[in-house]
Amino acid sequence: MARSIIKRGTFANEPSVYGRSVDKTPLHIWHSVRSRVEVLIFAGIHGEEPDTTVLLSRALRSMSQRSTSCAVILCANPDGLRHGTRGNSNGVDLNRNFPSSNWTVEPVTHKWNVDSDSRVLLSPGERPCSEPEVGALIQVVSDLKPECVVSIHSPLGLIDDPECTDLGRSFSERSGMPRTVLPNEDTPGSFGSWAKDIGVATITYELPNMTVWNMLPLHLPILRELLEKGLEVVQTGG
Repeated sequence: MARSIIKRGTFANEPSVYGRSVDKTPLHIWHSVRSRVEVLIFAGIHGEEPDTTVLLSRALRSMSQRSTSCAVILCANPDGLRHGTRGNSNGVDLNRNFPSSNWTVEPVTHKWNVDSDSRVLLSPGERPCSEPEVGALIQVVSDLKPECVVSIHSPLGLIDDPECTDLGRSFSERSGMPRTVLPNEDTPGSFGSWAKDIGVATITYELPNMTVWNMLPLHLPILRELLEKGLEVVQTGG
């Protein structure tokens, strides 16, 4: 059931703490008291993508009660979000620190702006899973055993769906964003690469390069209905 707009300034339910960041910031998750969920949704693993956290927060604050099928992590990298950096407080790109078979010790690069070359350096960590934020997220996946994970990023404007899932198809059809498969070799140590290794389907919902205000009419209902219906949203057509 949708929550009254006048009440959406705060959350209807309190989160649980699933770990601590490098700076000892609590890592929060919203979920029902269940041993497993259909879908785990997380945003903000790159701290310089605050739009992902804001949009997911609005979807969560629209809910009058906890989702019974989804677990939500609004920000997997709270220190990076606070500092406005892509990596965490150790300068590690968390999305290159997962213990996937393709992890590499080579430095990670990213763009300073949309039109520039990828030259800004970050570390993938001294070793796989060296960062507490990554270890905590891995434990969440182990505990909740989701059928599917949705990772929200920006600003590529696409749906990365390596397993060609029905949910990924639904996201693409409803958002108008192309469904594609990004080369696995381009993302060593990413959550998606690690999840593929352990057999968990992962969809990367890449928001487009626009303001949150301009995203709201199209993308907010998609995320809100996912929270309300879980994987049933595919059968009902949203």
